[in-house]
Amino acid sequence: MNLEKRFRYDGKEKLTLHERKTDDTSGFHNKEESEASILADIELLKEMQEKLYAQDKYAVLIVFQALDAAGKDSTISHVMSGVNPQGCQVVNFKSPSFEDLNHDYLWRVSKELPERGKIGIFNRSHYEEVLVTKVHPEFILSQKIPNIDSKKAIDKSFWQSRYKEITNYEEYLYRNGIIIIKFFLHLSKDEQKIRFLKRIEEKEKNWKFSVSDMKERSFWDEYQLAFEDAISHTATKRNPWYIIPADQKWFTRFAVSTIINERLKKLKLEYPTVSAETQFEMQRIKEQLLSEK
Repeated sequence: MNLEKRFRYDGKEKLTLHERKTDDTSGFHNKEESEASILADIELLKEMQEKLYAQDKYAVLIVFQALDAAGKDSTISHVMSGVNPQGCQVVNFKSPSFEDLNHDYLWRVSKELPERGKIGIFNRSHYEEVLVTKVHPEFILSQKIPNIDSKKAIDKSFWQSRYKEITNYEEYLYRNGIIIIKFFLHLSKDEQKIRFLKRIEEKEKNWKFSVSDMKERSFWDEYQLAFEDAISHTATKRNPWYIIPADQKWFTRFAVSTIINERLKKLKLEYPTVSAETQFEMQRIKEQLLSEK
């Protein structure tokens, strides 16, 4: 089954999240059935990362967005476990700092973009600016935007402008060799409840629980609408979204690793060819080394 095609959303049809299954496992029945495929995907990603680095033509940016407890951290850790740390960077975006707020809202992500030949992973991203800020528009007022001095000014046209800015920004990145792979981990409210309870009941998971997470849960419906709007307005053929069922963590990891590899395959990554002159010089050096006593 082509998971890249199955879970890709490029904005062509209307998006309604509640109609998309959060427990879909695409025919797999349990973790054991997918384990071999996940391990193979990890090995393949390692190989393609080496070619990506050697070719030095593209950069890859993997974006993860989700509600709390959807499994972003564990998915990143598992899928990227075989990747060379020197060729990969993970950035976790939390609340903007004072310095961030003194720049345009895309500044803090722009300075963290991966360089050519490397893979960058955003745990949350510039999409927080049309997700959490849409649910809590008061956060916009701290961004010192000209003529935006009240919640009333943060109207439909404001959000439409932001969606357009983000879409244009990602198109600019694409044209400059940065391949963006965007994942929304689609978790059900019932499964989030189960995971929150585990964080409370299991001592080794207490550190994961935050009172603020529970507070945000009360805005569940608002977040669902914010995700629908953000995804549907910023999904394009070149920069689609992948809406991944997240109720089964093992399947989330499998789907994400498979889709990343499918996208990288399309780049036709190859090791650079060596010129005849360099090959001749290498042969000369080889003979010199072999002749050493």
